[in-house]
Amino acid sequence: MYYSALYTLSLLTSCLAFPLPREAGKMNDQQWGKAREYLKNFYLYDPEARLNNLEDKIKEMQKFFGLPQTGILNTNTMEIIQKPRCGVPDIGEFTLFPGRPKWPSNVVTYRILSYTQDLPRSTVDHLVEKALDMWSKASTLTFKKVRRGNADILIGFARGAHGDFNPFDGAGGILAHAFAPGIDLGGDAHFDNDEQWTDGSKLGINFLFAATHELGHSLGLGHSSDPDAVMYPTYSYKNPKDFGLSPDDIRGIQKLYGKKR
Repeated sequence: MYYSALYTLSLLTSCLAFPLPREAGKMNDQQWGKAREYLKNFYLYDPEARLNNLEDKIKEMQKFFGLPQTGILNTNTMEIIQKPRCGVPDIGEFTLFPGRPKWPSNVVTYRILSYTQDLPRSTVDHLVEKALDMWSKASTLTFKKVRRGNADILIGFARGAHGDFNPFDGAGGILAHAFAPGIDLGGDAHFDNDEQWTDGSKLGINFLFAATHELGHSLGLGHSSDPDAVMYPTYSYKNPKDFGLSPDDIRGIQKLYGKKR
């Protein structure tokens, strides 16, 4: 009797389960849920809007990452979705934020408000300076560190909800995010303190790679669809000796701030 009731309940549950839409392809419920959340976060997908076509959003993402534009989730698309990445939505090429916000002065101040326990403070200071130096060498910008008071760019490490309506999600997933130049949160760069940050000498997320990317956002750059660009949205390990701005990154920063003479 017990097993008969259990079988009936199991059969009823499976009958009540809604089939996944065609766009889900061969993905399971968990993968489909993750994909929908990804499209909401990075491609402005709104499940409540009737005119917001899910197939079109999948195609938009596939186009950005250079994948065949099928509008259906597949292994290659899910592989991108599951990679650790920046929390800023994707835009395209070396694009700038809407309205092209930029700092009015070519001397930009920054301050590090908080640190990770994974690295000595002096190492974090050095890597932030190194990241900013890359952007400076490619443009007319110079950077000045301040130790107290306000600054154009405020840098810090945080966990979960941290006061900007963009909570971090723990280890993996979203590594960091930054805001375009502007007042209040404008220009600020936040790094998820649940990640394992490294200077490249051990396993973990290379802080220099992430900092250079996020500070690009702090200067006004959006994401690039060029896999070789620092401003590419997903994180992947590169040889630190070969790390630097790509031609795409350089074109982007010079479009905003010009070339050094």
